Amino acid sequence: MDVIVTGRHCQIPEDLRERITDRLQSIERLKDRVIRTEVQITVDKSRRPDQTTQAEITLYSKGPVVRSVAMADDKAVAFDHALDKMKSQLRKASDRRKTHRGLRISHVLDLPAPPAEPAAVDAPEVRKIAGLEVVGDGPLVVREKLFKATPLTLAQALDEMELVGHDFFLYVDADTSQPSVVYRRRAYDYGVIHLDLERAAETG
Repeated sequence: MDVIVTGRHCQIPEDLRERITDRLQSIERLKDRVIRTEVQITVDKSRRPDQTTQAEITLYSKGPVVRSVAMADDKAVAFDHALDKMKSQLRKASDRRKTHRGLRISHVLDLPAPPAEPAAVDAPEVRKIAGLEVVGDGPLVVREKLFKATPLTLAQALDEMELVGHDFFLYVDADTSQPSVVYRRRAYDYGVIHLDLERAAETG
C-alpha cells in the first residue's frame, strides 16, 4: 500500500511522516484492500485555536473511496483523530452489513425547497456561479463538484455512505435508474429518497 503524505500551508517533519506511514501500514484490514492512501495536513491559523490543524485521510481501492477528516491544534493529534474516525467508519460499515441482511425501504419523502437567498440591493455586480446568478458579494458560496456515477444497489449505497463518513449519499439506483439519496436517521436506521423523473416530466 502506497502512503502519500502532503502538507498544505505547513511542512511535514520526517518523523511525523514516518509515524503516519507506519500507523497506516500496521492496519491489517487495509493491507490487501487499499491501493493508495493519501494524507493531507492543512494548517489554517484563522480557525479556532483547537482547530488550526486539519488531517484528511483518503483510501483508494478497487471498491469505494474511504475518507475521514478531523481537526486539532497539533498535526499528530489531528491525524490520530482522523485515523480513529476512519476505523470507526470501517467498523460501522462492517456491522451494518452483518445486521442488515434484509433492507426495508421506507416511504419516499418530499423535501421542501430551500428558502431563496435575498438579493443584494446596493451591489450592481451580477455573477454566475454554477448556473446561479449571484448579485454582489452576497453570502452565497457554491462549491460545485462533478462525479462519475456508477449505478448502485441500496446496500452498496449504504456501504459507501458509511465509508466516506457522511450522513447522506447521492447515487443512481441500479434497479430503477432513478436518482436517489440514502440518509442516516437514528443509530443504524436509514431512509431513502427516490426521484421519479418520468412522472415529473408527465406532470410538468
